[in-house]
Amino acid sequence: MSELLAHLDTLAEGARAMFWAGFLVFVRVGAMMALLPAFGEQTVPPRVRLAVTLAFTAVVVPAVFPMLPEAPGPVAMLAEAVVGLMLGAGLRLLVHGLQTAGTMAAQATSLAQILGGAGVDPQPAMARVLVVAGLALAVAAGLHVRAAELLILSYDMLPAGRFPAAEDAAQLGVAQVARAFALAFSLAAPFLIGSLVYNVALGVINRAMPQLMVAFIGAPALTAGGLILLAVLAPVMLTIWMQALAGQLAAPLSVPR
Repeated sequence: MSELLAHLDTLAEGARAMFWAGFLVFVRVGAMMALLPAFGEQTVPPRVRLAVTLAFTAVVVPAVFPMLPEAPGPVAMLAEAVVGLMLGAGLRLLVHGLQTAGTMAAQATSLAQILGGAGVDPQPAMARVLVVAGLALAVAAGLHVRAAELLILSYDMLPAGRFPAAEDAAQLGVAQVARAFALAFSLAAPFLIGSLVYNVALGVINRAMPQLMVAFIGAPALTAGGLILLAVLAPVMLTIWMQALAGQLAAPLSVPR
């Protein structure tokens, strides 16, 4: 009887350690999932997001169990939440970069007000199309696998229960924001340049022929040109964005140059 109680006590200790390990990983995974592209979108039902978070936790816990503290306290839980938000924010900024690029392109081609409130966050149709296409490509390319790898490897870069250095986190955040805006400007550059050249040409025509109503001719042509340019350049834009996403997943804590 005493031997049975000893075995039960051992099992209880193991179950208790596994529970705390799972809860600690759940905090990091949950914080990252709140910002993860595709899985953390506001259009995804909360129950689905919770199920996905539990599934990722079940995948990560066995791989990182030896690296977890035995009895984590509130400070360790808070540190895990901060680390998860850091990992998710870097990926979410890339989605905002793609959305910003679509908004800039829509503004340049007079398409900024079409179906602007179709999503949870009001945005032009061009930006919405790019974001949805980018998220679909990311999921089809194995975003869930890459996210699980990122979570597992993050425990080597950022040990469990420890806050990241404030200076390093601030430097990384500023660099990632700068990279997101630089990516947005790079993706939208053809639309901005094309719009500038087109409007300059319309101004020259208007000066040469004041009696011609260039607004009635130029506006529809600009809109049609923007749609044609989007159809031609969308694959290239999404390819560049996917490369940036793959780089972020491979090296989430590297400062972008």
